[in-house]
Amino acid sequence: MPFDEADFRIDLMRCRDPEGRVYCHSQFSIRADALRRLGLHPDQPTSAAADPPPPKWWGPWDSWGR
Repeated sequence: MPFDEADFRIDLMRCRDPEGRVYCHSQFSIRADALRRLGLHPDQPTSAAADPPPPKWWGPWDSWGR
């Protein structure tokens, strides 16, 4: 793995929707210095999925921040 344990953080959150169904959120954070070692830097624009869009079973494409 290209990162040391101190270079990244994974946050997990388990929630319930109004109907009582369980869903989870996850967030991955990587220290800027660790990205620079890989030739990346935090000032680069965020990447986004390109066409073709993801499969329909993923849900509405607009809900993915596009």
